[in-house]
Parts: sequence; C-alpha cells; structure tokens
Amino acid sequence: MYERRRRVYFLMMGGCLFLFVSAWAFVRLWSIPAAVAMCVVAMVIPPVAAIVANRRGPDDRWYDDPSRVSRPPGRPSSREKRTGDPQSDDWWDELDGRDNRR
Repeated sequence: MYERRRRVYFLMMGGCLFLFVSAWAFVRLWSIPAAVAMCVVAMVIPPVAAIVANRRGPDDRWYDDPSRVSRPPGRPSSREKRTGDPQSDDWWDELDGRDNRR
C-alpha cells in the first residue's frame, strides 16, 4: 500500500511541475489565460497529493499496532489512567472499545 501511495504522490507532484513549467515556458506564448488556468490547477494539486499520500488504506493496521500493545508489565498506558472527568473518561473508554460502565 505504501509504495502505491508514494507512486501516486510523485506522479501528482510531477504533473504539478509539468503544468507549472509548461504554462510559463510555452503556453503563455499562445494564451495567457490558459497559462494562468494551468497554474491554478497546478496550485490545487499539492494539497490533494498530500491527502492522498497520508491517508490510510483498508489494509493498514494502525489500530492494533503491536508496539502499543506490548509494554512492560506494571506500566499502564496513558489511556489506562483516569483523567478525573467522568464524562471524558466514559467517552475515551467508548472510543477504546472498553465497557467500564460504573
């Protein structure tokens, strides 16, 4: 998955550079509005490319990362500590999939 996202990111950024350079290298000789339109399109591509590159795919297993599960005994994770706000603690427990209803 990572390789495919990286390839798509570099293709999109390459297209962005191609649009920007070609707009001012030779398209401006025929049409300034077309060159400006190409630059506007090129301006939108980098944020979209960053979103595509940073999204998680269906096969990415971030939610059960073994580095988070395996910790030395006796050292609770940051979420096992209570915050003191019962509503916030219940909300976090619900998100973590715990059923600690009092």
